[in-house]
Amino acid sequence: MAHSWKIALALALAASTAAPALAEGEVNIYSYRQPDLIKPLLDRFTQETGIATNVLFLDKGLVERIQAEGENSPADIILTVDISRLTEAKDAGVTQPIKSAIVDTDIPAQYRDPDGAWVGLTTRGRVVYASKDRVAQDTITYEELADPKWKGKICIRDAQHSYNVGLIASLIAHDGEAKTEEWLKGLKANLARKPDGGDRDQAKAIFAGECDIALGNTYYVGLMMTNDKETEQKDWANAIKVLFPNSNDRGTHVNVSGVAMAKNAPNKENAQKLIDFLASGEAQEIYAEQVFEYPVMPGKEPSDIVKSFGTIKPDTLPLAEIAANRKKASELVDKVGVNDGPGN
Repeated sequence: MAHSWKIALALALAASTAAPALAEGEVNIYSYRQPDLIKPLLDRFTQETGIATNVLFLDKGLVERIQAEGENSPADIILTVDISRLTEAKDAGVTQPIKSAIVDTDIPAQYRDPDGAWVGLTTRGRVVYASKDRVAQDTITYEELADPKWKGKICIRDAQHSYNVGLIASLIAHDGEAKTEEWLKGLKANLARKPDGGDRDQAKAIFAGECDIALGNTYYVGLMMTNDKETEQKDWANAIKVLFPNSNDRGTHVNVSGVAMAKNAPNKENAQKLIDFLASGEAQEIYAEQVFEYPVMPGKEPSDIVKSFGTIKPDTLPLAEIAANRKKASELVDKVGVNDGPGN
């Protein structure tokens, strides 16, 4: 059964890295992360170790798939992009503790699960994209997004997307559930349209004049600025400036990309080698320079492109506290009807 799953996995790769002649086996990765974002890291890992990496990209249902596969699951590693998804994997019982001196040394405790179920690898800010032409101010708070002065001027992606749920969960932790509900009502009233698209689409909408400000992750700006395949994305990036919300008080909400080891990892030794590599200083530099994320290792700097956005002051709220509020956040999104758009 396990062998047939491996064959199926190999055929279904969303991205893979060819192993050199002296390959030392393989490691199977189930990923919520887009293949193009992790390819530079996996290429380097294979180059250095000879271990082939097989990636199955899923945009949803990753935990459910591992649960359904049970003991025969070929998954060695789970890569994901949000504290809520890391917590979901832990709570679902599809992970096993990571025991690594490299992780303990290189990754600060605030970015590690206390039980070892997951390790944060990078951070990204949930920031405001603002039109360079139509927005004069250079400071903003999340709370201000509910101010009627922005009526008809805000774009966001699906409010139930994990990036937005994480932000809303942080607001619940800071401001309480009642205030956050009122904030969501104000945000909804200020939307230019129904939530739609991804973070890059929000920058595109600002470029097109459909809205003046939007919520988005920092790293997408770097990806748009350097996109040589879809060059129109450079125009979207050039139309916006990055505002770091709440820089003058608690700081900007940050989330993590992270890794967990699957409970029944058939290639556990290789999986541990990959986790150690992803936590290493070398990988942190690749994240910074090629993926435009903030390294979590102390002393590692973001790329010059990311520095050009301005200085981020990260909210120090523990990620576990944010994750604890994610269910309430999701429920509030539905209660307020944010995804119905303005006027509904």
